[in-house]
Amino acid sequence: MLRALPRTPAQLGPGGAEVLRLITVQRVPVWLTVHANGRRRYGYWQAIGSGVGLGGCHAALPTDECDALQAAGLIVLGEPVVDPAKTTYPVRPAEPGAPPAAGTPRQPRQALTA
Repeated sequence: MLRALPRTPAQLGPGGAEVLRLITVQRVPVWLTVHANGRRRYGYWQAIGSGVGLGGCHAALPTDECDALQAAGLIVLGEPVVDPAKTTYPVRPAEPGAPPAAGTPRQPRQALTA
């Protein structure tokens, strides 16, 4: 049986805090795309305007900051959508006190710096 280990609070720098804020309050989904060659990219769709049909663009988030947030247990990945060229995971803030989701890919833990 798996049990959650206590986590120490992560020291977030300004970049990590801003990324966590975007993921937490974002009104559109944030995604992690892992390409077949191993390249990882976090991002979301940023609408240009609130009207229908005004367009938008895909906005990227800093991969190192997002990976550090995931390693610290502050964000979690949802169920993957898999195709031959890439795998896409929804990203959401972790619920306080919840154990990490089973089956989510783990990156080697990196030290968080302020």
